Amino acid sequence: MNKRLKKFCVILAVATMITSLGTGCAKSKTKDDSSKPNKTTVNKTKGKTTKKTDDKNSTPRNETLYFNGQQWGAVNDWNPMSSNSNNAMGVTQKDSSRTLIYETLYMYNMLDGKMYPLLADGDPVWNSNRTQLTVKINKDAKWSDGTPVTAQDVAYTFDTNVKYKSAGGSDYAQYIKSVKATDDSTVVFTAVLNSKGQAKNPLKVEEYLPRQYVMQKAYLQKVEERDNHNANKIKTDKMEDLVASGPYKPYIANDQKVVFQRDDNYWGKASSMWGKLPVPKYIAHNIFKDNAAGDTAFKNGEVDVSQQFISDVQSMMSGGKVSTYLPESPYYVAATMPTAWYNLKKTGLNNVTIRKAIAMAVDYDQIIKTAMSGYSPSFKDVPRSLMNPTNAEQSLLDKSSLKKYQWTGNDIAGAKKLLDKAGIKDTNGDGIREYKGKKLSFKAECPQGWSDWNASLEIVAAAGKKIGIDIQTYFPDANTFYDDLSNKHFDIAMWSPSGAGISNPWTRAFGILSSSYNKMKTQMIGNFSGFADKRADQLLELIPHETDQAKLKSYYTELTKIYLTQVPSFSLMYRPEVFYTVNESIWTNFPQQGSKSDKGVEIPPYDLTDGYGIAGLYSLKLVNGK
Repeated sequence: MNKRLKKFCVILAVATMITSLGTGCAKSKTKDDSSKPNKTTVNKTKGKTTKKTDDKNSTPRNETLYFNGQQWGAVNDWNPMSSNSNNAMGVTQKDSSRTLIYETLYMYNMLDGKMYPLLADGDPVWNSNRTQLTVKINKDAKWSDGTPVTAQDVAYTFDTNVKYKSAGGSDYAQYIKSVKATDDSTVVFTAVLNSKGQAKNPLKVEEYLPRQYVMQKAYLQKVEERDNHNANKIKTDKMEDLVASGPYKPYIANDQKVVFQRDDNYWGKASSMWGKLPVPKYIAHNIFKDNAAGDTAFKNGEVDVSQQFISDVQSMMSGGKVSTYLPESPYYVAATMPTAWYNLKKTGLNNVTIRKAIAMAVDYDQIIKTAMSGYSPSFKDVPRSLMNPTNAEQSLLDKSSLKKYQWTGNDIAGAKKLLDKAGIKDTNGDGIREYKGKKLSFKAECPQGWSDWNASLEIVAAAGKKIGIDIQTYFPDANTFYDDLSNKHFDIAMWSPSGAGISNPWTRAFGILSSSYNKMKTQMIGNFSGFADKRADQLLELIPHETDQAKLKSYYTELTKIYLTQVPSFSLMYRPEVFYTVNESIWTNFPQQGSKSDKGVEIPPYDLTDGYGIAGLYSLKLVNGK
């Protein structure tokens, strides 16, 4: 899954950029210094493949949980503020942030769409007009140096990210005016206000809580001092002497592997949090050269948790040791919606009838079967809309009122009828219809080597041919594709909108329908189609300020009607945000559908590392019981 992971990393980076428009994801990073009681240092080795080095850097197999698909190169830093960190295993801030080392105030759970306290104590509380959000800090929370996590740490983290213009700081400064500690355990987030005196976007304020790491004020001040308060130096500081609050700390980092060691003094063993330590003493990720190497290690039981795309996982499952979150097809929980975007400035694609006809003709069941190996619910099972298939999002739709606008695909006769009725016909008998005297001929593109996406667009092209529209596939290198997408140098392009997060489905809807993006000459953030609709913009403005569930349902249903009738883009499949496959040769009792934490919350399939998925680390058992 080498190229596939790179794609998701880019998607996450793009989601992080959605900041300038009021719709994004952000990415902030910060860290902390180590003190004598639990000093965190990184054991850096050359990682040679000699037996001697392997022995020196090995950990007991029955104490180590191995991963693949998350880390694709030697770790280059431990800095959450970094502008070029590749440390996916230890420093990933997203809608469900990775909290093995650094921690967030809350953990997001995509299964129910809720946030659960981590460093926080209890739920966040808005004031009556939703301009200030108050969060209490868990008084048991401690840094790895034994000092307490305080509200001052939370405030200083925000201020430092803003001051030095980290990605997260630049993003959230547009929506959060200030973060202030009113006492050691109380922090108040004050929103940036719009012209009406309302919070510019309450959803973005909430999004900060499960996304942005909290860092120790004392350590940040230490980094500032040694880097002379220079923003570039601070953002490139490797922070190998980090102080953090999470259950693990760096142990080994080289070009062969990255290993974290459990902090047995971790504060989370307090009854106010998990009440115990995570089961594995070590978290390890070998650096595989490619997907095939990772797959081989997984099949051999050398990897316990795989975040790689496995093309025929059901055949692996027949042996009894390999399992997925769902026991049957689609095996994984889908949360993203890879999408075909039309360039509405292209002649022909500026006609909604042509757009709708192509979308109706595509054989989505074939995409699911071949490109996705069946790892997606069908559009018959989950009718298309702006929502992903999770219950939390599907509950925001009036499904009965949308039925007449939805399509399931492979409707060649219906698509032809639609085109014929509009007078869009093949007038010269060459098999290609014309529109305004010009043949309907387009290119559909995505990066070369993204095999499931390439296969999906081949199916789109085949659908076009069946209805008299010439669609040729074009698979350039990734950089060329990014340039085409960001500059609208495409006819049809494949890309994914935002996945699952506390600010979704609004963020996704904004990214698909908001005309705000059209003011930007070059962008790789959203609305690649160039769509504009006044009512859609009005609804997107209303939703972040609405708390009445009935009204929210009405707004999202109306937005979806606009999306389905205007067809500026159309989703090709539902796709897992992460792949979660486990091998129970060494460890067992992994989270599966219905598995709950000791707190009674269903654990999502986030690889035991992200968001509320980390709860799975506390219930693992060894197969041999030792």
